Amino acid sequence: MAPVKLYGATMSWNVTRCVAALEEAGVEYEIVPINFGTGEHKSPEHLARNPFGQVPALQDGDMYIFESRAICKYACRKNKPELLKEGDLKESAMVDVWLEVESNQYTATLGPILFECLVHPMLGGATDQKVVEDNLGKIKKVLEVYEARLTKYKYLAGDYLSLADLNHVSATLCLAATPYANLFDEYPHVKAWWTDLLAKPSVQKVALLMKPSS
Repeated sequence: MAPVKLYGATMSWNVTRCVAALEEAGVEYEIVPINFGTGEHKSPEHLARNPFGQVPALQDGDMYIFESRAICKYACRKNKPELLKEGDLKESAMVDVWLEVESNQYTATLGPILFECLVHPMLGGATDQKVVEDNLGKIKKVLEVYEARLTKYKYLAGDYLSLADLNHVSATLCLAATPYANLFDEYPHVKAWWTDLLAKPSVQKVALLMKPSS
């Protein structure tokens, strides 16, 4: 079977979110770079993959899927459904809950920090420290909830690794490149959870892909 194609750049945490799921699910894949500098993301060819002209997009045979979290679910559902705990109503419900938390609470507050510290300066702008400080306050409140959860369970959905954990990987790896790399130090159970994830080969592969070229 031909490898699936993941269109995008590994500097995008939305693209590398997919890589974590593809790796953990054991999917053979190929990353196809999209050149934003030349406007390739708005080309007719790419708009056929993702009508919003964004990344990532996944090609599996004659099917195209866009939106990173949908791609992650598809990869798991097809190749390693135990990462979604499908077949167990209660466990799958908890996976769904923490998938929503990652998107709407964790990354929603971490994302602006990453943008201001990493992306904005790269585009020639200055970091808006007020935006950073506002969202630091928000992410700390989110991490208090995580800390309480992870005092009871090894992983977010329960005592089993799931896509809910993996979807945190790419954005959290980006955090290490900001002045707030030690954010988890105040939350020992969160830090232990993250240390456990960092030891997994799938996460190590993502970290390697995201490492800047020397």
